[in-house]
Amino acid sequence: MVFSLPDGLPSGRFEQRGPSEVWICDELPDDVGKVWAELLGRAPVTGLQPHLCWPDDPARPADPAAADAVRLEEVLAADFTEYRERRLPFWSDPSSAEPDDTPEDVEPWPHDPGPPFASWPGLAPAGPDTGTGPGADEAAGRTVADLLRTGPYAASLSLVLVPARSSADVPAVIGWTDSPPMPLMGALLRSWEERFGARVVAAYGGELYVSVARPPLDPAHAERLALEHVLSTADNIVDDPPTPFPEYARELVGRTEWRFWWD
Repeated sequence: MVFSLPDGLPSGRFEQRGPSEVWICDELPDDVGKVWAELLGRAPVTGLQPHLCWPDDPARPADPAAADAVRLEEVLAADFTEYRERRLPFWSDPSSAEPDDTPEDVEPWPHDPGPPFASWPGLAPAGPDTGTGPGADEAAGRTVADLLRTGPYAASLSLVLVPARSSADVPAVIGWTDSPPMPLMGALLRSWEERFGARVVAAYGGELYVSVARPPLDPAHAERLALEHVLSTADNIVDDPPTPFPEYARELVGRTEWRFWWD
């Protein structure tokens, strides 16, 4: 069933995605960051989440309810145990991470000592609410405006409105079809929404963009969050390009945009 659109949007069309219909704009609206925040603010009433994507991306819609069955703490604890066993030799011996065929004129990969945890430390605490930063809706609008201003594929992105409970469910509903295990990713995104005021703003090709209203503000907090990023399975987290875990974690302090990609 075609849903009613909020006022003030440009022209567009409806398109079927599995059991759901989404609306795709013909042209991005002026002042898209402000429009985005307004659309998010109305989402509890309209049930529509704004999102940026490639309208012609291959789509394989999934049921976002699959995330309901994910016991996030248990899954991440088991995943970290497996990940640590696999990576510990590289963390312990810097020479073991060096490719054998590295040319002499190429800088060696930096040694990654890995996360400072011998066992799963638990989910990172919620991000602090300083009372001075933007709310989640405004932070999402800023991220969208920044992505459209600086992103390499900005001109090819379309605004879509997606009937979904939250932005965390949008990738499954629209059928974003890259490599992450979607039930786990959906559970992580929902949890980040609650703890960090995170909002999924775009998913296209192999990339996923998330705005953050309440990021960690100290290194120890950021280390626990960084471990959750690692366990999302995204290829760019510490691996592409090779980035020592402590360095990646430090970069999350105060950071209001998270980018993930899968090769």
